[in-house]
Amino acid sequence: MNFLTMGVYMKISQTNDYELIAKLNKFVHDLHVNLFPEYFKDYNFGDIKTFFQGIIDRKEFMFLVLEDEGQPIGYAWIELRNYPDNAFKKAYKSVYVHQISIAENQRKQGYGSKLMDKISDIAKENGISKIELDYWFNNEIAKNFYQKNDFVKYREFVYKDI
Repeated sequence: MNFLTMGVYMKISQTNDYELIAKLNKFVHDLHVNLFPEYFKDYNFGDIKTFFQGIIDRKEFMFLVLEDEGQPIGYAWIELRNYPDNAFKKAYKSVYVHQISIAENQRKQGYGSKLMDKISDIAKENGISKIELDYWFNNEIAKNFYQKNDFVKYREFVYKDI
């Protein structure tokens, strides 16, 4: 998918380049480390590269790279999920967004929304009518972005330290 936006060439494509994904992960990972140092380790390219190398070819995962003028500036990691019918819930399918990462100096320019548009297209192409994701509650950047993109809360995850 290519876009011509405000005279700038932007491209979104699928990739299996785990090294590139590991590099682009730094933007979202550093945000998580800054917000929640009690949960997240400092960014370690080698460890993260190894992690993505181990999952990059799984058929249920898809990695989308966003480039502007040939420079990769962000990515999305999504999963096509199939929830079977069981005694409690009806069967359904969703596209689950694991991560969206945009270079810090490129945020608030519509790139994340373009990735979400592409994710919506992928869902429709696969006969899926639901996109799901979660984010850390205090991550105001994510909260505002997803609200702007018409996501609504339908579940909350809570915890209690003891």
